[in-house]
Amino acid sequence: MTKKDQNSQQVVGVVGSGSFATAIVKMLTENCKTVHWCVRNEFVKGAIELRHHNPTYLTAVQFNVKNLKLTTDINELVSACDIVVLATPSIYLSDTLDKMTCDYKGKIFVSAIKGIVPKVNDVVAHYLRDEFKIGFRSQAVIAGPCHAEEVAMERLSYLTIASVEENRKVLHDCFASRFIKVNCSCDILGNEYSAILKNIYAVGAGIASGLGYGDNFTAVFVSNAIREMELFLEGIHEMPRDVNESAYLGDLLVTAYSLFSRNRNLGNLIGKGYTVKSAIQSMNMIAEGYYAADSIYKTAKERKMDTPIIDAVYRILYEDKNAEKEYKKLTAKLN
Repeated sequence: MTKKDQNSQQVVGVVGSGSFATAIVKMLTENCKTVHWCVRNEFVKGAIELRHHNPTYLTAVQFNVKNLKLTTDINELVSACDIVVLATPSIYLSDTLDKMTCDYKGKIFVSAIKGIVPKVNDVVAHYLRDEFKIGFRSQAVIAGPCHAEEVAMERLSYLTIASVEENRKVLHDCFASRFIKVNCSCDILGNEYSAILKNIYAVGAGIASGLGYGDNFTAVFVSNAIREMELFLEGIHEMPRDVNESAYLGDLLVTAYSLFSRNRNLGNLIGKGYTVKSAIQSMNMIAEGYYAADSIYKTAKERKMDTPIIDAVYRILYEDKNAEKEYKKLTAKLN
């Protein structure tokens, strides 16, 4: 038997206190009587309790703290919840979950993390399966074009939630609201990898912008990127999928074009001449595309995939190659 709250809803918790975690808590409070929220430290917890908003991210979002159960203890949250949404930056996930010692059997773990777990150099789905024996039947992935900043403003946004069929209705009912539309998918790995890939491509689109390439080139760049993504996904996990759906193409478009995109902004700084290190240090949020590029590039090479865009971004980020020269070579490979 699963725990239920007084309204017979699933008990849901969110792990993480960044911008997307804050946006997810906002989404869930539309439907859930109580949302459990495991935040980074006592300062963040106390600030939310006192001022009713996250002190660092999406500060305009006001919460009714009576509807929140705040904690800094992941075991307290996991023990209390049926559904656990993981929304930390990928580089902090292993440190967070290493503290999880409670019984988590029967819980649904939902990844809202669009990055590679450095500890294992793999996606979250494989990390949960291999390190914690949490199988795909107990996992779900959130994908789709859904910038946290627009969720904060209650602008209509679309999520895709990939999971096994038996979990789709409960997850749909947790997240769907007047400003969030939810689509369902069975492509757990494809949605997770596409969410990672689009960040790398967004860094690439930003580099192009910083170098002075215009909208015409960016359109060609994104057109090639979605085709490259399709080939990569087929090489990783072949199954029927339409990459023109919003979880794939839609998320790529918004991340490559939007001024809210931290990955595009990182690339833009590099294209303008910042070193990779200085560009990263100038940002106050994690750009997942930087960390993902290393792992994805190596996976593509191991599987002998033809990925000219990923290759160019990797060389600029990790081999200190000149961005202008790399893009001159890249333009000859695009069509």
